[in-house]
Formats: sequence, C-alpha cells, structure tokens
Amino acid sequence: MVTYIDATAAPLRNTGVIRLYDADSFAGMRKACQLTARCLDELYPLVKPGVATDVIDRFVFEFGMDHGALPATLNYRGYTRFTCTSINHVVCHGIPNEKPLREGDIVNIDVTYILDGWHGDASRMYPVGEIKRAAERLLEVTHECLMRGIAAVRPGARTGAIGEAIQTYAEAERCSVVRDFCGHGVGRLFHDAPNILHYGRANEGPEMKEGMIFTIEPMINLGRPHVKVLSDGWTAVTRDRSLSAQYEHTVGVTADGCEIFTLSPAGLDRPGLAA
Repeated sequence: MVTYIDATAAPLRNTGVIRLYDADSFAGMRKACQLTARCLDELYPLVKPGVATDVIDRFVFEFGMDHGALPATLNYRGYTRFTCTSINHVVCHGIPNEKPLREGDIVNIDVTYILDGWHGDASRMYPVGEIKRAAERLLEVTHECLMRGIAAVRPGARTGAIGEAIQTYAEAERCSVVRDFCGHGVGRLFHDAPNILHYGRANEGPEMKEGMIFTIEPMINLGRPHVKVLSDGWTAVTRDRSLSAQYEHTVGVTADGCEIFTLSPAGLDRPGLAA
C-alpha cells in the first residue's frame, strides 16, 4: 500500500513513504537544482578530445565549493568521486579517471549538489568533438524520451504513465530501455521513495500528488537493454557493448502538471545538438 506524508513530519531516512513538499521546500530545491544546472552549463566547453574525466570531476568539486555546495556522491556508499562520467557503452555510474576523452565519444555527466540541505540532481549527454550519426540519433531519442516522460507528470496520474511514455517512444525508435536502474524521490534525501521506472503501463505505480519531487532519468540503449556491473562495483555497461545514453531532470509535481527544477539557464539541456 502506498502512503504519503507531509515532508516536514517525515524522518530523515528512506522509509518507503512518499513525501509531499511545500512551497518553501520547492524554493530550496530550485536553488540546489539551478546550481547543478549551471555547473552542467559550465562543463560544455570543457568536454572535448584530450580532456580526462578526472579534470571534469575536479571542476565539479571546485564549482560546488565556490558556491557553498557539496557533491552528494562523495563518500556515498563508499563512492570516492564528485560526479559520475559514463562514456559510450557505459550506462551509468562511470568513475572519472585520467584517461582522456576521444573524438567521437559520447559522455554522460551526472552531478548532484547538496545546497542548504537540498539535493539538486541532473545529468546530460555531451558529444566529444564530431560524433557519428548513430550516436547523435541516440542522444536525440534519449532526450525526447526524458521530455515525454516529464510531459506525463500531473496529479492524479500514476508513475507508470512516465514509464509508458518513455518505453513507447524508445521502442518505436528501435532502441531499448534499461530496466536495472530507475529515477527516484529526491529532496532532503539523495535517494527516496518512490522509484520512477522508465518502462511500464499508465495504470501502474503510485498516484502522483502535488508536492512530490523526483528524478526522471531514462537510460536508452542502441542495442539490447541488458547491462552488467563491472568488478569495481559501480560501473554499469551494456552487455552487447552497444552505445547507451541518459538525460536526467529533477521535477516537482504542481497543481496542474510539474516544474522542471534543473532546466539549463543557458538553454544547454541538449549540449551539442541542434535545438
């Protein structure tokens, strides 16, 4: 049975109960999420051939420090980096390192800042130099999946409507939806209820109610949906080594739809792609 609670009365841990946030909470989330979106904007000119992902990681840390925010991933369940950088066939949770990016790569950069106790969570895909048309198409399809999922958010609908919108479009475009990872509630906690599946049916899942805050972050593969986690315990890759892409926004359910907290101030929600 799905239960809901006023977020101000809920304990600061994931109990499986869905929190409903007030206007002050939405204001706090706007600030945290806009800081994350600004960082992702600033990364755009840095992502180019020859730049190592640990340089990107260090930039994320320093940008956060300059603005009074901490990266939420640092020391989260033993993770030692400030961000996740997932290249080509890496689905998610790629660990930054000293290896330079190469012409034609695609990379997802996932940033979450904690600002005044609120978590701003978002990710974008970045093309590295000139990329092949197949990779460009995957990025276009994946971003459209995200936006179709967001368009399904409204009070009274179920979270399965998000998944159905994403799955229907992805599969019509001959791509597949990763099922091993999902979106999640977010706010005072990094990961909270409910889970937001990126596949399913519109009549499934918890009912969306005004005040809910969660991420939508579809992972779309050019090949089959199956993934495996490498021996580092974090890096998830496609089993068939096909390209994978992901875009992520944090949204809050409003009286008549939703607010996207992590929209790019510079209009760079699809960096490197035509508008």
